[in-house]
Formats: sequence, C-alpha cells, structure tokens
Amino acid sequence: MLLETFFPTLPTTGFTWFVHIIALAGAICLAYAVFIEKEYRQDIIRGLGAFALLGYAIFIKNGLFAFAMGILALASLVEFIEIMLGLHQTEKDHMKKYKHMWRTRAKKQ
Repeated sequence: MLLETFFPTLPTTGFTWFVHIIALAGAICLAYAVFIEKEYRQDIIRGLGAFALLGYAIFIKNGLFAFAMGILALASLVEFIEIMLGLHQTEKDHMKKYKHMWRTRAKKQ
C-alpha cells in the first residue's frame, strides 16, 4: 500500500472506513458548532458531532472518550430541549454587554 509507512493502521474494511468518515464528520461538526450564532442550531450541530464521536469511541473501545462524548451529547440535547420548550433563559442584550465590556476606545485628542 502506498501510505503504509505514514499510516500503518489504515482502515481495511468498508465498515471501518465508514466509521472513520463519520468520526471525521463529527469532529468537523464540533468545530463548526463553535462559530454558529443561533444557540439552538449550535446545540443541534454539537449534539450530532458528539453523537458521531461517541459511536467512534465505542468502536475503538475507549471508555473515557465515550463517556466524555456521551455527556456532551446529552448536555447539548438537554439545552436544545430547554430552548424549544422556552425554559432556557438568555438576555437579549447579552452580546451588547459583552462587546461593551471588552471594547477598547480610541482616546480623543
């Protein structure tokens, strides 16, 4: 195999390739969720990414990784349900306060 020296344990079966592709998509989803502004979309994408990586963690039999991804997926699901039921409290001007708190103003001369 061409990349055998770089990747000695490349997936060999179709199912193994599928699991690795799902894991890659999950990692991309988790990274993308950081940049999404709308909270409910952020929770959906984060939950999907965590669920995909949970499947990968179970596949590679890594208990700690599976536990972490399971908790992250559960937390995202709970927050999404809270938003959909109207139980999630956020301030409407939260970003304005944040921007004002960290904004540096030029001195007037």
